Amino acid sequence: MTSETAASVVELKQDGDVLLVTINNPPVNALGAAVRQGLAAAMEQADASAEVKAVLIVGQGKAFIAGADIREFGKPPVAPFLPDVCNRIEACSKPVVAVIHGAALGGGLEIAMAAHYRLALPAAKLGLPEVSLGLIPGAGGTQRAPRLMGVKAAAELMLSGKPLSAKAAQAAGLVDKLEEGTDPVAAGMAYIRELLAQDAPVRATSADQSQLADKAAAHAELEALRADTVKKSRGLFSPLKIIDCVQAAVDLPFAEGLKFERVQFLACIDSPQRQGLIHAFFAEKETAKIPEAKAAAPRHFAKIAIIGGGTMGAGITVSALDAGLVVTMIERDAESIARGQANVEKVYNGLIAKGRMTEDAKVAVMARYTPSTSYDDIADVDLVIEAVFEDLEVKKAVFKELDRVCKSGAVLATNTSYLDIDAIAAVTSRPQDVIGLHFFSPANIMKLLEIVVPSKVAADVVTTAFELAKKMKKVPVRAGVCDGFIGNRILATYKQAADYLMEDGASPYEIDEAVRGFGFAMGPFQVTDLAGGDIGWATRKRRAATRNPKARYVEIADRICENGWFGQKTQRGFYLYPQGARVGQHDPEVLAIVDAERAKKGVTARQFTAEEIMRRYMAAMVNEGAKVVEEGIALRPLDVDVTFISGYGFPRYRGGPMKWADMQGLDKVLADIEAFAKEDALFWKPAPLLQKLVAEGKNFDSLNK
Repeated sequence: MTSETAASVVELKQDGDVLLVTINNPPVNALGAAVRQGLAAAMEQADASAEVKAVLIVGQGKAFIAGADIREFGKPPVAPFLPDVCNRIEACSKPVVAVIHGAALGGGLEIAMAAHYRLALPAAKLGLPEVSLGLIPGAGGTQRAPRLMGVKAAAELMLSGKPLSAKAAQAAGLVDKLEEGTDPVAAGMAYIRELLAQDAPVRATSADQSQLADKAAAHAELEALRADTVKKSRGLFSPLKIIDCVQAAVDLPFAEGLKFERVQFLACIDSPQRQGLIHAFFAEKETAKIPEAKAAAPRHFAKIAIIGGGTMGAGITVSALDAGLVVTMIERDAESIARGQANVEKVYNGLIAKGRMTEDAKVAVMARYTPSTSYDDIADVDLVIEAVFEDLEVKKAVFKELDRVCKSGAVLATNTSYLDIDAIAAVTSRPQDVIGLHFFSPANIMKLLEIVVPSKVAADVVTTAFELAKKMKKVPVRAGVCDGFIGNRILATYKQAADYLMEDGASPYEIDEAVRGFGFAMGPFQVTDLAGGDIGWATRKRRAATRNPKARYVEIADRICENGWFGQKTQRGFYLYPQGARVGQHDPEVLAIVDAERAKKGVTARQFTAEEIMRRYMAAMVNEGAKVVEEGIALRPLDVDVTFISGYGFPRYRGGPMKWADMQGLDKVLADIEAFAKEDALFWKPAPLLQKLVAEGKNFDSLNK
């Protein structure tokens, strides 16, 4: 790294007796090696010059410093290291002021905390989000934040990973002053002149012990946070490390606290969880990179229609309204559309009840919503999302109507979980305009959006779908057409593995417990009860005619559905839900059905440990994931990972099923599949792609490049 490079991203200018230090490293002033070098050099220059009375650090553009430079992730570290830069700023013999506008995140906030004074402009966002990457603040953040904010507020800032507004940051003690305006240099110069006029001293954050004086209270707060964190962050590594480091800030001198923080930071760096979380972070950025993006720009859309006002249609409507779009909802009759509107309003009324929305804001949003029972009212919309009952003939009938009424160039999307979108497109005169948008329920909350690309769709319709996902703040994944696309196709396979485990001797409750122990919020039978057992039952009946007669079929779920036990909505499924309880109780009658089905099939029950359950569950998931990639249903293994992290509750810190397999070793996963194939060669058929990668000594990540 040359000094010229450092000078180009950290510009120094003498303004009277103030050294103005401007970070200019577009787009977000990330803390690359050149920025770190430039900041360290600026402190040396300030100390060496008798003409400099104070230093002002500002960011060029829209941010102060938005964190680490992601281009350096995974590469050997380059000096100067961030902890040394922060310490050098704090050690400057002249007052150093940081002016925060826009984002001051991660290392950016650590730089600001190392300064002697902090000024924030209204748009400032201050946060320490390292926990989301399996890390902790590693440049003194865990030691300086408690000294500025107090123990509880600092720990909560780091544990949440969420930023504070300028106003909240000032209230917490993280910044000294708020200033109106948008020009950080003008605001900073005015503040620094004020400080110099007052003969303000150099004020090292590390020297201030006032917030840490009451050790007994601090210990009590940390113990309460630790107990809460153990519950909320089950299985995660870095959150408890954050609490340990804040504890060190209370109990140790600053220099010792820094050493302790460094040890914990390096432990996080070496953790498999960090690998998984970093992979998830980058994978979510990659899913938007699709072949069609090079071929076509998105079509314009501002007015959209939602066909169907049920739970899914209402959730999609809320997502569209929240994205600023004008929405017309179509239902078949007055009673249904009234129910649809009520479903939409219920979401906003809930926000009002929680104090997260005002009545006036709801009125403004609902002004962009029009209920209707006539398809003719959507003749001028730019984009339609059909969200009616999951039945191919019903959806075909809707698309014939859309083809009749919608203007030329309107995008026609179907929200389907499994069905053949090519068959739906074929009933229209414009298959080039038809695409799949598979939202996940509740659609206004769940992040994943599978964008399903049928054979005749135009490239600009695909890019329009991705632009819609961006407006709705969804995580988009491109999928090809097959039964279930990426997520539900793989789900059907590992659910089958769970059914086999159940029939072979593991109870549904043991299986769910093992899956939760792995890091999922819910096990497969809990998910069935939540979604409604009748949905899977209908799918199984639909597929019955095409089922391989030689394939093993477990009938336990069918017996449960035949009793009318569809899960939470009927207060009974695999679990009991008395009085509408949300948490299920074990049901002896379900276990009796399981025993009866085993007896009917001549199965002698055997015991499975949690590890044995998960080896089969994950092997099925990974093997089907490999087939989905090989067939081009998913573009890359990372698309499978993002699908499962964002839509199916896969533990983010494990990186997704394909990353998990890489971390286990694909040879071990393949060996498990080959061993299970001795019991059932039809189900446990190794994916050719998995066999090929093992033979070549490669992993799934090699296909993400």
